[in-house]
Amino acid sequence: MWPQTYRRFVEQHALAGKEIEISADADLSRVGASLKLCDEAAAKSEANDFYPGLIAKADGYVPIGECLIGSGDPYFISVHDEQPGPVYRIYHDSVLDAGYDREQAIARVLDSYEMLLQHVN
Repeated sequence: MWPQTYRRFVEQHALAGKEIEISADADLSRVGASLKLCDEAAAKSEANDFYPGLIAKADGYVPIGECLIGSGDPYFISVHDEQPGPVYRIYHDSVLDAGYDREQAIARVLDSYEMLLQHVN
């Protein structure tokens, strides 16, 4: 499910299950983030069993993390981005069907998933 480069990145740095804290200043959307990085099995479940993953996967988004603050907004990378690509938050309340407003539903959090290393707890 994950691009091979992202899979290698997670394995190389033993990131599956790690918690990440991104301050509002470091978050490109200026919200801040508290997330737990998924292993690939959890990512597949998010993509195949839950919203927004069920819908966003058709646009090339693959889950990489779950929210730890209770919003339920998961984190994604896109298979369409040059790797190492950005990290996105997709607001689950904004994605109910394939006609979702991508401008409203998707927020860029980091310019590169490699930047996650700067925020590991």
